[in-house]
Amino acid sequence: MAKAAAHKPMTPEERKVIFASSLGTVFEWYDFYLYGTLAVIIGKQFFSNLDPSSQLIFSLLAFAAGFIVRPFGALFFGRLGDMIGRKYTFLVTILIMGTSTFIVGILPGYASIGVAAPVILIGLRLLQGLALGGEYGGAATYVAEHSPQHKRGAYTAWIQTTATLGLFLSLMVILGTQTLLGPVAFADWGWRVPFIASIALLAVSVYIRLSMRESPAFSKMKAEGRTSKAPLSESFGQWKNLKIVILALVGLTAGQAVVWYTGQFYSLFFLTQALKVDGPTANILVALSLVIGTPFFIVFGALSDKIGRKPIIMAGCLLAVLTYFPVFSALTKAANPDLAAAQAKNRVIVTADPAECSFQFNPTGTVKFTSSCDIAKQVLAGASVSYDNVAAPAGTPATIKIGDTAIPSYTSRGLAPDEARKKDAEFKKLVADDLKIAGYPAKADPAKMDKVMITVILSYLVLLVTMVYGPIAAMLVEMFPTRIRYTSMSLPYHIGNGWFGGLLPTTAFAIVAQTGNMYNGLWYPIIIAAVTLVIGTLFIKETKDVNIYARD
Repeated sequence: MAKAAAHKPMTPEERKVIFASSLGTVFEWYDFYLYGTLAVIIGKQFFSNLDPSSQLIFSLLAFAAGFIVRPFGALFFGRLGDMIGRKYTFLVTILIMGTSTFIVGILPGYASIGVAAPVILIGLRLLQGLALGGEYGGAATYVAEHSPQHKRGAYTAWIQTTATLGLFLSLMVILGTQTLLGPVAFADWGWRVPFIASIALLAVSVYIRLSMRESPAFSKMKAEGRTSKAPLSESFGQWKNLKIVILALVGLTAGQAVVWYTGQFYSLFFLTQALKVDGPTANILVALSLVIGTPFFIVFGALSDKIGRKPIIMAGCLLAVLTYFPVFSALTKAANPDLAAAQAKNRVIVTADPAECSFQFNPTGTVKFTSSCDIAKQVLAGASVSYDNVAAPAGTPATIKIGDTAIPSYTSRGLAPDEARKKDAEFKKLVADDLKIAGYPAKADPAKMDKVMITVILSYLVLLVTMVYGPIAAMLVEMFPTRIRYTSMSLPYHIGNGWFGGLLPTTAFAIVAQTGNMYNGLWYPIIIAAVTLVIGTLFIKETKDVNIYARD
Protein backbone atom coordinates (compact mmCIF):
# COMPACT_ATOMS: atom_id res chain seq x y z
CA MET A 1 0.00 0.00 0.00
CA ALA A 2 2.79 2.40 1.01
CA LYS A 3 4.75 1.42 -2.07
CA ALA A 4 1.77 2.11 -4.33
CA ALA A 5 1.28 5.49 -2.69
CA ALA A 6 4.94 6.32 -3.25
CA HIS A 7 4.53 5.81 -7.01
CA LYS A 8 1.18 7.54 -7.32
CA PRO A 9 1.46 10.61 -9.58
CA MET A 10 1.01 14.10 -8.16
CA THR A 11 -2.61 15.23 -8.23
CA PRO A 12 -3.67 18.62 -9.71
CA GLU A 13 -4.51 19.85 -6.20
CA GLU A 14 -1.05 18.88 -4.92
CA ARG A 15 0.59 20.63 -7.87
CA LYS A 16 -1.44 23.77 -7.15
CA VAL A 17 -0.44 23.72 -3.47
CA ILE A 18 3.26 23.38 -4.28
CA PHE A 19 3.15 25.97 -7.07
CA ALA A 20 1.20 28.55 -5.07
CA SER A 21 3.29 28.15 -1.91
CA SER A 22 6.61 28.10 -3.77
CA LEU A 23 5.89 31.01 -6.09
CA GLY A 24 4.83 33.28 -3.25
CA THR A 25 7.91 32.31 -1.27
CA VAL A 26 10.18 32.98 -4.28
CA PHE A 27 8.85 36.52 -4.39
CA GLU A 28 9.47 36.98 -0.65
CA TRP A 29 13.05 35.80 -0.96
CA TYR A 30 13.49 38.08 -3.99
CA ASP A 31 12.40 41.03 -1.87
CA PHE A 32 14.65 40.01 1.02
CA TYR A 33 17.82 39.43 -1.00
CA LEU A 34 17.66 42.51 -3.19
CA TYR A 35 19.18 44.39 -0.30
CA GLY A 36 22.02 41.90 0.22
CA THR A 37 22.98 41.90 -3.44
CA LEU A 38 23.03 45.72 -3.52
CA ALA A 39 24.61 46.20 -0.07
CA VAL A 40 27.63 48.17 -1.35
CA ILE A 41 25.52 50.64 -3.38
CA ILE A 42 22.98 51.01 -0.59
CA GLY A 43 25.79 51.71 1.87
CA LYS A 44 26.89 54.68 -0.24
CA GLN A 45 23.32 55.99 -0.47
CA PHE A 46 22.24 55.67 3.16
CA PHE A 47 25.53 55.78 5.11
CA SER A 48 27.35 58.38 3.02
CA ASN A 49 28.52 60.23 6.17
CA LEU A 50 30.87 57.33 7.00
CA ASP A 51 34.20 56.24 5.52
CA PRO A 52 34.06 53.50 2.81
CA SER A 53 34.98 50.64 5.19
CA SER A 54 32.34 51.69 7.72
CA GLN A 55 29.79 52.13 4.91
CA LEU A 56 30.24 48.49 3.94
CA ILE A 57 30.13 47.28 7.54
CA PHE A 58 27.00 49.30 8.29
CA SER A 59 25.24 48.23 5.11
CA LEU A 60 26.00 44.61 6.06
CA LEU A 61 24.77 45.26 9.60
CA ALA A 62 21.52 46.68 8.20
CA PHE A 63 21.32 43.54 6.04
CA ALA A 64 21.93 41.45 9.15
CA ALA A 65 19.20 43.33 11.08
CA GLY A 66 16.59 41.57 8.96
CA PHE A 67 18.07 38.23 9.99
CA ILE A 68 18.34 39.09 13.68
CA VAL A 69 14.57 39.62 14.07
CA ARG A 70 13.55 36.56 12.06
CA PRO A 71 13.13 34.35 15.18
CA PHE A 72 10.77 36.95 16.66
CA GLY A 73 8.72 36.83 13.47
CA ALA A 74 8.75 33.04 13.80
CA LEU A 75 7.32 33.28 17.32
CA PHE A 76 4.67 35.85 16.47
CA PHE A 77 3.45 34.42 13.18
CA GLY A 78 4.06 30.81 14.23
CA ARG A 79 1.67 31.34 17.15
CA LEU A 80 -0.94 32.83 14.80
CA GLY A 81 -0.45 29.99 12.31
CA ASP A 82 -1.05 27.34 14.97
CA MET A 83 -4.08 29.16 16.36
CA ILE A 84 -5.95 30.58 13.34
CA GLY A 85 -4.47 28.72 10.36
CA ARG A 86 -1.58 28.48 7.91
CA LYS A 87 -3.16 30.21 4.90
CA TYR A 88 -4.09 33.61 6.31
CA THR A 89 -0.93 33.89 8.38
CA PHE A 90 1.45 33.73 5.46
CA LEU A 91 -0.86 35.93 3.40
CA VAL A 92 -0.16 38.65 5.98
CA THR A 93 3.60 38.00 5.89
CA ILE A 94 3.83 38.54 2.15
CA LEU A 95 1.90 41.84 2.41
CA ILE A 96 4.38 43.11 5.01
CA MET A 97 7.40 41.97 2.99
CA GLY A 98 6.23 43.40 -0.34
CA THR A 99 5.19 46.75 1.08
CA SER A 100 8.47 47.19 3.00
CA THR A 101 10.51 46.39 -0.11
CA PHE A 102 8.58 48.88 -2.24
CA ILE A 103 9.18 51.64 0.34
CA VAL A 104 12.95 50.97 0.27
CA GLY A 105 12.78 51.74 -3.46
CA ILE A 106 11.29 55.20 -2.89
CA LEU A 107 13.08 56.08 0.37
CA PRO A 108 15.28 59.23 0.07
CA GLY A 109 18.97 58.79 0.88
CA TYR A 110 21.16 60.39 3.55
CA ALA A 111 21.92 63.38 1.33
CA SER A 112 18.20 64.26 1.25
CA ILE A 113 16.86 63.59 4.75
CA GLY A 114 19.98 62.98 6.84
CA VAL A 115 20.05 60.44 9.66
CA ALA A 116 16.34 59.65 9.18
CA ALA A 117 17.27 57.74 6.00
CA PRO A 118 19.35 54.96 7.62
CA VAL A 119 16.95 54.82 10.60
CA ILE A 120 13.94 54.22 8.34
CA LEU A 121 15.95 51.79 6.19
CA ILE A 122 16.85 49.67 9.22
CA GLY A 123 13.21 49.80 10.35
CA LEU A 124 12.10 48.44 6.98
CA ARG A 125 14.73 45.70 7.17
CA LEU A 126 13.35 44.73 10.58
CA LEU A 127 9.83 44.48 9.12
CA GLN A 128 11.17 42.31 6.29
CA GLY A 129 12.86 40.04 8.80
CA LEU A 130 9.71 39.68 10.88
CA ALA A 131 7.69 38.82 7.77
CA LEU A 132 10.20 36.25 6.57
CA GLY A 133 10.24 34.74 10.06
CA GLY A 134 6.58 33.89 9.59
CA GLU A 135 6.74 32.96 5.92
CA TYR A 136 8.96 29.90 5.72
CA GLY A 137 7.39 27.87 8.51
CA GLY A 138 3.93 28.51 7.07
CA ALA A 139 4.86 27.52 3.53
CA ALA A 140 6.81 24.42 4.57
CA THR A 141 4.10 23.28 6.97
CA TYR A 142 1.35 23.93 4.43
CA VAL A 143 3.04 21.86 1.72
CA ALA A 144 4.06 19.08 4.11
CA GLU A 145 0.51 18.72 5.41
CA HIS A 146 -0.72 18.29 1.82
CA SER A 147 2.00 15.73 0.95
CA PRO A 148 1.69 11.92 0.78
CA GLN A 149 3.55 10.08 3.54
CA HIS A 150 6.40 8.77 1.34
CA LYS A 151 6.84 11.87 -0.85
CA ARG A 152 7.18 14.53 1.81
CA GLY A 153 10.88 15.10 1.13
CA ALA A 154 10.30 15.50 -2.61
CA TYR A 155 7.28 17.79 -2.22
CA THR A 156 8.75 20.09 0.44
CA ALA A 157 12.01 20.30 -1.53
CA TRP A 158 10.16 22.62 -3.93
CA ILE A 159 9.83 25.10 -1.06
CA GLN A 160 13.59 24.70 -0.50
CA THR A 161 14.29 25.88 -4.05
CA THR A 162 12.57 29.19 -3.41
CA ALA A 163 15.41 30.90 -1.54
CA THR A 164 17.81 30.10 -4.37
CA LEU A 165 15.29 31.05 -7.05
CA GLY A 166 14.55 34.30 -5.23
CA LEU A 167 18.27 35.11 -5.14
CA PHE A 168 18.55 34.18 -8.83
CA LEU A 169 15.57 36.38 -9.73
CA SER A 170 17.05 39.32 -7.82
CA LEU A 171 20.40 38.88 -9.61
CA MET A 172 18.70 38.76 -13.01
CA VAL A 173 16.59 41.86 -12.39
CA ILE A 174 19.63 43.74 -11.10
CA LEU A 175 21.76 42.70 -14.08
CA GLY A 176 19.01 43.59 -16.54
CA THR A 177 18.47 47.02 -14.98
CA GLN A 178 22.20 47.67 -14.76
CA THR A 179 22.71 46.72 -18.42
CA LEU A 180 19.79 48.86 -19.56
CA LEU A 181 20.71 51.99 -17.58
CA GLY A 182 24.49 51.71 -17.42
CA PRO A 183 26.64 51.43 -14.25
CA VAL A 184 26.69 55.17 -13.44
CA ALA A 185 22.92 55.72 -13.60
CA PHE A 186 22.32 52.41 -11.84
CA ALA A 187 24.56 53.37 -8.90
CA ASP A 188 22.93 56.81 -8.74
CA TRP A 189 19.21 55.94 -8.92
CA GLY A 190 18.67 52.83 -11.04
CA TRP A 191 19.23 50.50 -8.07
CA ARG A 192 15.76 51.57 -6.90
CA VAL A 193 14.03 50.00 -9.91
CA PRO A 194 14.20 46.36 -8.70
CA PHE A 195 12.72 47.42 -5.35
CA ILE A 196 9.90 49.40 -6.92
CA ALA A 197 9.16 46.60 -9.40
CA SER A 198 8.47 44.27 -6.47
CA ILE A 199 5.01 45.82 -6.13
CA ALA A 200 3.97 43.84 -9.23
CA LEU A 201 5.29 40.64 -7.66
CA LEU A 202 3.36 41.47 -4.50
CA ALA A 203 0.09 41.76 -6.45
CA VAL A 204 0.65 38.37 -8.12
CA SER A 205 1.57 36.73 -4.81
CA VAL A 206 -1.48 38.05 -2.96
CA TYR A 207 -3.79 36.94 -5.79
CA ILE A 208 -2.31 33.43 -5.74
CA ARG A 209 -2.51 33.05 -1.99
CA LEU A 210 -6.10 34.23 -1.79
CA SER A 211 -7.06 31.27 -4.00
CA MET A 212 -5.46 28.69 -1.66
CA ARG A 213 -7.36 26.46 0.77
CA GLU A 214 -6.43 25.82 4.37
CA SER A 215 -4.22 22.83 5.21
CA PRO A 216 -6.36 19.66 5.58
CA ALA A 217 -4.50 18.61 8.74
CA PHE A 218 -5.15 21.96 10.41
CA SER A 219 -8.75 22.12 9.15
CA LYS A 220 -9.46 18.68 10.64
CA MET A 221 -7.88 19.63 13.95
CA LYS A 222 -9.77 22.92 14.08
CA ALA A 223 -13.09 21.21 13.31
CA GLU A 224 -12.43 18.79 16.18
CA GLY A 225 -11.57 21.67 18.54
CA ARG A 226 -8.03 20.37 19.15
CA THR A 227 -5.99 23.42 18.09
CA SER A 228 -3.49 24.75 20.61
CA LYS A 229 -4.65 27.61 22.82
CA ALA A 230 -1.07 28.45 23.85
CA PRO A 231 1.43 27.34 21.16
CA LEU A 232 4.36 29.20 22.72
CA SER A 233 4.08 27.61 26.15
CA GLU A 234 3.44 24.18 24.63
CA SER A 235 6.41 24.51 22.29
CA PHE A 236 8.97 25.99 24.65
CA GLY A 237 7.56 25.63 28.15
CA GLN A 238 7.56 21.82 28.14
CA TRP A 239 10.95 20.12 28.21
CA LYS A 240 9.86 17.17 26.02
CA ASN A 241 9.32 19.59 23.11
CA LEU A 242 11.93 22.23 24.04
CA LYS A 243 14.76 19.68 23.92
CA ILE A 244 13.74 18.78 20.36
CA VAL A 245 13.72 22.49 19.44
CA ILE A 246 17.27 22.86 20.83
CA LEU A 247 18.50 19.76 19.02
CA ALA A 248 16.88 20.96 15.79
CA LEU A 249 18.83 24.22 16.14
CA VAL A 250 22.34 23.02 17.00
CA GLY A 251 22.12 19.60 15.34
CA LEU A 252 20.48 20.68 12.06
CA THR A 253 19.70 24.29 11.18
CA ALA A 254 22.86 26.07 12.44
CA GLY A 255 25.15 23.98 10.21
CA GLN A 256 22.67 24.03 7.33
CA ALA A 257 22.51 27.81 7.56
CA VAL A 258 26.24 28.51 7.39
CA VAL A 259 26.66 26.11 4.46
CA TRP A 260 23.76 27.86 2.68
CA TYR A 261 25.09 31.38 3.18
CA THR A 262 28.67 30.43 2.36
CA GLY A 263 27.62 28.81 -0.90
CA GLN A 264 25.20 31.47 -2.09
CA PHE A 265 26.22 34.75 -0.45
CA TYR A 266 29.73 34.68 0.96
CA SER A 267 31.03 33.27 -2.33
CA LEU A 268 29.61 36.35 -4.10
CA PHE A 269 31.16 38.75 -1.56
CA PHE A 270 34.47 36.85 -1.80
CA LEU A 271 34.53 37.19 -5.57
CA THR A 272 33.84 40.93 -5.58
CA GLN A 273 35.61 42.08 -2.39
CA ALA A 274 38.62 39.76 -1.97
CA LEU A 275 39.23 38.69 -5.58
CA LYS A 276 38.21 42.03 -7.16
CA VAL A 277 35.99 40.50 -9.84
CA ASP A 278 33.65 43.12 -11.32
CA GLY A 279 30.06 42.99 -10.06
CA PRO A 280 28.25 42.05 -13.29
CA THR A 281 30.67 39.17 -14.03
CA ALA A 282 30.43 37.86 -10.46
CA ASN A 283 26.63 38.04 -10.51
CA ILE A 284 26.43 36.19 -13.83
CA LEU A 285 28.75 33.41 -12.64
CA VAL A 286 26.87 32.99 -9.36
CA ALA A 287 23.54 33.02 -11.22
CA LEU A 288 24.81 30.33 -13.61
CA SER A 289 25.87 28.15 -10.69
CA LEU A 290 22.40 28.58 -9.19
CA VAL A 291 20.80 27.39 -12.43
CA ILE A 292 23.06 24.32 -12.45
CA GLY A 293 22.62 23.54 -8.76
CA THR A 294 18.95 24.25 -8.10
CA PRO A 295 17.53 20.95 -9.50
CA PHE A 296 19.52 19.11 -6.84
CA PHE A 297 17.21 20.45 -4.13
CA ILE A 298 14.55 18.17 -5.63
CA VAL A 299 17.05 15.35 -6.15
CA PHE A 300 18.19 15.31 -2.52
CA GLY A 301 14.66 15.92 -1.23
CA ALA A 302 13.41 12.87 -3.14
CA LEU A 303 16.50 10.85 -2.15
CA SER A 304 15.78 11.63 1.50
CA ASP A 305 12.44 9.84 1.12
CA LYS A 306 14.41 6.69 0.32
CA ILE A 307 17.60 6.76 2.45
CA GLY A 308 16.65 9.31 5.12
CA ARG A 309 17.03 13.05 5.74
CA LYS A 310 19.84 12.88 8.29
CA PRO A 311 22.59 11.15 6.24
CA ILE A 312 22.29 13.68 3.41
CA ILE A 313 22.34 16.75 5.68
CA MET A 314 25.29 15.43 7.73
CA ALA A 315 27.23 14.56 4.55
CA GLY A 316 26.80 18.14 3.32
CA CYS A 317 28.17 19.52 6.60
CA LEU A 318 31.10 17.09 6.51
CA LEU A 319 32.07 18.05 2.96
CA ALA A 320 31.91 21.74 3.89
CA VAL A 321 34.24 21.24 6.85
CA LEU A 322 36.74 19.26 4.79
CA THR A 323 36.77 21.26 1.56
CA TYR A 324 36.07 24.96 2.16
CA PHE A 325 39.71 26.05 2.46
CA PRO A 326 41.00 24.22 -0.65
CA VAL A 327 37.88 25.17 -2.64
CA PHE A 328 38.20 28.90 -1.92
CA SER A 329 41.93 28.74 -2.62
CA ALA A 330 41.12 27.17 -6.00
CA LEU A 331 38.54 29.92 -6.58
CA THR A 332 41.27 32.54 -6.10
CA LYS A 333 43.48 30.86 -8.71
CA ALA A 334 40.63 30.61 -11.20
CA ALA A 335 39.16 34.10 -10.73
CA ASN A 336 42.29 36.16 -10.19
CA PRO A 337 45.41 34.17 -11.11
CA ASP A 338 47.60 37.29 -10.92
CA LEU A 339 46.58 37.80 -7.30
CA ALA A 340 47.20 34.12 -6.46
CA ALA A 341 50.63 34.30 -8.09
CA ALA A 342 51.53 37.52 -6.27
CA GLN A 343 50.45 36.06 -2.92
CA ALA A 344 52.60 32.97 -3.52
CA LYS A 345 55.66 34.91 -4.68
CA ASN A 346 55.48 38.13 -2.69
CA ARG A 347 53.66 37.77 0.61
CA VAL A 348 52.50 40.93 2.34
CA ILE A 349 53.44 41.10 6.03
CA VAL A 350 52.58 43.77 8.58
CA THR A 351 55.12 43.88 11.40
CA ALA A 352 53.84 45.97 14.29
CA ASP A 353 53.58 46.38 18.05
CA PRO A 354 50.28 44.57 18.87
CA ALA A 355 49.44 47.26 21.43
CA GLU A 356 49.30 49.78 18.57
CA CYS A 357 46.79 47.79 16.51
CA SER A 358 43.13 48.70 17.08
CA PHE A 359 39.95 46.90 16.17
CA GLN A 360 39.03 49.38 13.44
CA PHE A 361 35.26 49.60 13.75
CA ASN A 362 34.13 53.19 13.25
CA PRO A 363 30.31 53.38 13.35
CA THR A 364 30.10 57.15 13.83
CA GLY A 365 32.88 58.13 11.43
CA THR A 366 34.44 60.28 14.15
CA VAL A 367 37.15 57.96 15.49
CA LYS A 368 40.61 58.66 14.12
CA PHE A 369 43.05 55.77 13.89
CA THR A 370 46.45 57.40 14.10
CA SER A 371 48.96 54.68 15.05
CA SER A 372 51.44 53.37 12.50
CA CYS A 373 49.86 49.88 12.71
CA ASP A 374 46.33 51.18 12.13
CA ILE A 375 47.41 53.34 9.19
CA ALA A 376 49.29 50.44 7.57
CA LYS A 377 46.29 48.11 7.92
CA GLN A 378 43.85 50.78 6.70
CA VAL A 379 45.84 51.20 3.49
CA LEU A 380 46.01 47.45 2.83
CA ALA A 381 42.34 46.94 3.67
CA GLY A 382 41.42 49.79 1.32
CA ALA A 383 43.33 47.99 -1.44
CA SER A 384 41.72 44.61 -0.52
CA VAL A 385 45.14 43.07 0.08
CA SER A 386 45.46 39.95 2.22
CA TYR A 387 48.37 40.07 4.66
CA ASP A 388 49.98 38.24 7.58
CA ASN A 389 50.70 39.76 10.99
CA VAL A 390 54.03 39.61 12.83
CA ALA A 391 54.46 41.01 16.33
CA ALA A 392 57.20 43.59 16.84
CA PRO A 393 58.81 44.77 20.10
CA ALA A 394 56.93 47.43 22.04
CA GLY A 395 57.33 50.91 20.62
CA THR A 396 58.51 49.69 17.19
CA PRO A 397 56.89 51.60 14.27
CA ALA A 398 54.90 49.35 11.91
CA THR A 399 56.25 48.30 8.54
CA ILE A 400 54.62 46.75 5.48
CA LYS A 401 56.77 44.17 3.80
CA ILE A 402 55.85 43.31 0.20
CA GLY A 403 58.09 40.52 -0.97
CA ASP A 404 61.59 41.77 -0.16
CA THR A 405 60.59 45.45 0.05
CA ALA A 406 59.89 46.99 3.47
CA ILE A 407 57.86 50.20 3.69
CA PRO A 408 57.87 52.01 7.05
CA SER A 409 54.51 53.27 8.19
CA TYR A 410 53.98 56.47 10.18
CA THR A 411 51.81 57.92 12.88
CA SER A 412 49.50 60.83 12.09
CA ARG A 413 49.12 61.71 15.77
CA GLY A 414 49.79 65.43 16.24
CA LEU A 415 49.90 66.23 12.51
CA ALA A 416 47.88 69.15 11.17
CA PRO A 417 44.90 68.05 8.98
CA ASP A 418 46.48 69.23 5.72
CA GLU A 419 49.81 67.62 6.57
CA ALA A 420 48.06 64.37 7.57
CA ARG A 421 46.15 64.23 4.26
CA LYS A 422 49.35 64.84 2.29
CA LYS A 423 51.22 62.17 4.23
CA ASP A 424 48.34 59.72 3.75
CA ALA A 425 48.26 60.29 -0.03
CA GLU A 426 52.04 59.81 -0.29
CA PHE A 427 51.96 56.61 1.78
CA LYS A 428 49.05 55.14 -0.22
CA LYS A 429 50.84 55.86 -3.49
CA LEU A 430 54.06 54.29 -2.22
CA VAL A 431 52.25 51.12 -1.12
CA ALA A 432 50.20 50.97 -4.34
CA ASP A 433 53.32 51.33 -6.49
CA ASP A 434 55.13 48.55 -4.63
CA LEU A 435 52.07 46.30 -4.78
CA LYS A 436 51.94 46.84 -8.53
CA ILE A 437 55.64 46.02 -8.89
CA ALA A 438 55.09 42.86 -6.82
CA GLY A 439 52.33 41.79 -9.21
CA TYR A 440 49.25 42.59 -7.11
CA PRO A 441 46.45 43.55 -9.53
CA ALA A 442 44.11 46.48 -8.89
CA LYS A 443 41.27 44.26 -10.17
CA ALA A 444 40.78 40.82 -11.69
CA ASP A 445 41.62 40.59 -15.39
CA PRO A 446 38.57 39.18 -17.26
CA ALA A 447 40.84 37.81 -20.00
CA LYS A 448 42.71 35.64 -17.50
CA MET A 449 39.71 34.29 -15.61
CA ASP A 450 38.97 30.59 -15.96
CA LYS A 451 35.22 31.07 -16.04
CA VAL A 452 34.51 27.38 -16.56
CA MET A 453 36.46 26.47 -13.42
CA ILE A 454 34.83 29.31 -11.47
CA THR A 455 31.40 27.98 -12.47
CA VAL A 456 32.39 24.44 -11.47
CA ILE A 457 33.60 25.63 -8.05
CA LEU A 458 30.52 27.79 -7.43
CA SER A 459 28.26 24.93 -8.55
CA TYR A 460 29.99 22.62 -6.06
CA LEU A 461 29.30 25.13 -3.29
CA VAL A 462 25.64 25.25 -4.36
CA LEU A 463 25.56 21.44 -4.44
CA LEU A 464 26.52 21.41 -0.76
CA VAL A 465 23.69 23.89 -0.16
CA THR A 466 21.20 21.53 -1.81
CA MET A 467 22.41 18.61 0.33
CA VAL A 468 21.86 20.38 3.65
CA TYR A 469 18.80 22.38 2.62
CA GLY A 470 16.81 20.08 0.32
CA PRO A 471 15.64 17.59 2.99
CA ILE A 472 15.48 19.89 6.03
CA ALA A 473 11.90 21.20 5.68
CA ALA A 474 10.48 17.68 5.72
CA MET A 475 12.67 16.75 8.69
CA LEU A 476 11.65 19.78 10.75
CA VAL A 477 7.95 19.19 10.01
CA GLU A 478 8.28 15.55 11.06
CA MET A 479 9.91 16.43 14.38
CA PHE A 480 6.83 18.24 15.80
CA PRO A 481 3.06 17.56 16.22
CA THR A 482 0.48 19.41 14.10
CA ARG A 483 -0.97 21.51 16.92
CA ILE A 484 2.34 23.33 17.54
CA ARG A 485 4.22 22.53 14.33
CA TYR A 486 4.27 26.02 12.79
CA THR A 487 5.67 27.57 15.99
CA SER A 488 8.05 24.76 16.97
CA MET A 489 9.76 24.31 13.60
CA SER A 490 9.91 28.02 12.77
CA LEU A 491 11.98 29.10 15.77
CA PRO A 492 15.01 26.77 15.35
CA TYR A 493 14.92 27.33 11.60
CA HIS A 494 15.03 31.11 11.92
CA ILE A 495 17.55 31.24 14.77
CA GLY A 496 19.77 28.98 12.68
CA ASN A 497 19.28 30.81 9.40
CA GLY A 498 18.65 34.27 10.84
CA TRP A 499 21.46 34.42 13.37
CA PHE A 500 24.06 31.78 12.50
CA GLY A 501 23.56 32.13 8.73
CA GLY A 502 22.43 35.72 8.29
CA LEU A 503 25.30 37.09 10.36
CA LEU A 504 27.86 35.09 8.36
CA PRO A 505 28.87 37.82 5.84
CA THR A 506 29.27 40.43 8.58
CA THR A 507 31.12 38.07 10.92
CA ALA A 508 33.40 36.71 8.23
CA PHE A 509 34.16 40.22 6.95
CA ALA A 510 35.04 41.35 10.51
CA ILE A 511 37.35 38.34 10.99
CA VAL A 512 39.12 39.10 7.72
CA ALA A 513 39.40 42.80 8.55
CA GLN A 514 40.89 42.02 11.95
CA THR A 515 43.31 39.27 10.93
CA GLY A 516 44.20 40.49 7.43
CA ASN A 517 43.94 37.00 5.89
CA MET A 518 41.14 36.81 3.32
CA TYR A 519 40.58 33.07 3.99
CA ASN A 520 40.17 33.38 7.77
CA GLY A 521 36.48 34.28 7.46
CA LEU A 522 35.90 30.63 6.48
CA TRP A 523 36.67 29.49 10.03
CA TYR A 524 33.22 30.71 11.09
CA PRO A 525 31.14 28.39 8.83
CA ILE A 526 33.59 25.52 9.28
CA ILE A 527 33.36 25.56 13.08
CA ILE A 528 29.54 25.89 13.11
CA ALA A 529 29.13 23.12 10.51
CA ALA A 530 31.48 20.88 12.53
CA VAL A 531 29.42 21.40 15.70
CA THR A 532 26.22 20.51 13.84
CA LEU A 533 27.89 17.46 12.31
CA VAL A 534 28.88 16.08 15.72
CA ILE A 535 25.63 16.85 17.56
CA GLY A 536 23.40 15.89 14.64
CA THR A 537 25.18 12.58 14.12
CA LEU A 538 25.04 11.64 17.80
CA PHE A 539 21.65 12.93 18.94
CA ILE A 540 19.24 13.59 16.02
CA LYS A 541 16.90 10.73 15.14
CA GLU A 542 15.88 9.90 11.57
CA THR A 543 12.32 11.04 10.74
CA LYS A 544 11.52 9.92 7.18
CA ASP A 545 9.08 7.20 8.31
CA VAL A 546 7.27 9.34 10.87
CA ASN A 547 3.50 9.58 10.35
CA ILE A 548 2.87 13.27 11.06
CA TYR A 549 -0.85 12.68 11.63
CA ALA A 550 -0.31 9.88 14.14
CA ARG A 551 1.64 12.30 16.36
CA ASP A 552 -1.44 14.38 17.20
